[in-house]
Amino acid sequence: MKGRLKLGLAALGIIGVGLGVARYREAAAPARPEASSLAVPVVTAAVQQEDVPIILKGVGTVQALNRAVIRSQVTGYLESVAFTEGQSVRKGDVLARIDPRIYQAKLDTAEAQLGRDQALLTNRQVNLQRNEPLLQRGFASEEAVTGEKAQIAQSENAVKGDQAALDYARTELDFATLRAPFDGVTGLRLIDIGNVIQPSDPSGIVVLTQVQPISTVFTLPTDDIPQVQAALARGPVTVTIYNQAGTRMLDTGPLLLIDNEAEPKSGTVQLKVNTPNAERQLWPGAFANVEVTTSVVKDALTIPTNAVQQNDQGQYVFVVGSDHKVAIRSIKVAQRVRGVALISEGLKAGETVVVQGQYSLVPGTEVVAAPPDQVSDTTTASAGMLP
Repeated sequence: MKGRLKLGLAALGIIGVGLGVARYREAAAPARPEASSLAVPVVTAAVQQEDVPIILKGVGTVQALNRAVIRSQVTGYLESVAFTEGQSVRKGDVLARIDPRIYQAKLDTAEAQLGRDQALLTNRQVNLQRNEPLLQRGFASEEAVTGEKAQIAQSENAVKGDQAALDYARTELDFATLRAPFDGVTGLRLIDIGNVIQPSDPSGIVVLTQVQPISTVFTLPTDDIPQVQAALARGPVTVTIYNQAGTRMLDTGPLLLIDNEAEPKSGTVQLKVNTPNAERQLWPGAFANVEVTTSVVKDALTIPTNAVQQNDQGQYVFVVGSDHKVAIRSIKVAQRVRGVALISEGLKAGETVVVQGQYSLVPGTEVVAAPPDQVSDTTTASAGMLP
């Protein structure tokens, strides 16, 4: 009897110990996470429907609308400079003066010669007017009258020559004052006051450039030219100019022309646009990125460029379903401009796509939207694998 009691107590002790261990393990074990905590954080965006311009991209160089090396057309001592380097000047403003005394003396000499020959012509004309009536009355010889007519003709030609010499001297004197041929901005002064300058000087006094308006010459592939021509046939074509990094718009204007021949080595054609440059953000010689708007697609579908992925079968995106799980969707991209991809096939307006965090996704993965700073950005687009 006592033995059975001992066995029962021992069995109860073993059961108690087992229950205690089980409760300890249950308390020590971590709580099972809820289903939502298993979702992968990603950045998402909705497919937008909007009017999108079709854009052709090119690279170009800014050029002054007009550029002139200000040189003297006469030889002389540079007496004064009337501009400050970098100054804006108007057409006709005085830029420099050459010592005018020599040319003033030439002008005075020409005027004196003209006056002398003009007086001689007048005297001969008076003599002829007096002798012609005397010839009719027989008091003057025909030979004398004929000689006077010849002398008058000679004097008339001398006066014409004197007038030409006077005009030439006046022009030379005017050349002693150098003026701006157009509105523009002066560059660095290339010669100092006190030097003798002449027309053969290669550098001149200063370079003047017209920057308002200003020109930009850029290139597009030959295959793009028919599209530009078709746009021109419909009306003015807008050209937008950006800085070299392509991050800041500098100016905009209508396309001026398409060059009449292509460059065979590069397969490109030059185009030109003139823009107001009202804020002088464009400067001659600078490189620029150019965008030509040829048309506008109505109600087009767009997504951020970073949403587009690439594999051996083409381009695709991860589409987030109503169950918060992703699926791969093949798409066709018509263009990429400034971080926005124009989608021609594969998506519908309002659908949600993954923009950031695709590296850890496979079809069927559950995702949850998160801020960009909480999601690693290792997409193929951000890594430079897509244009």
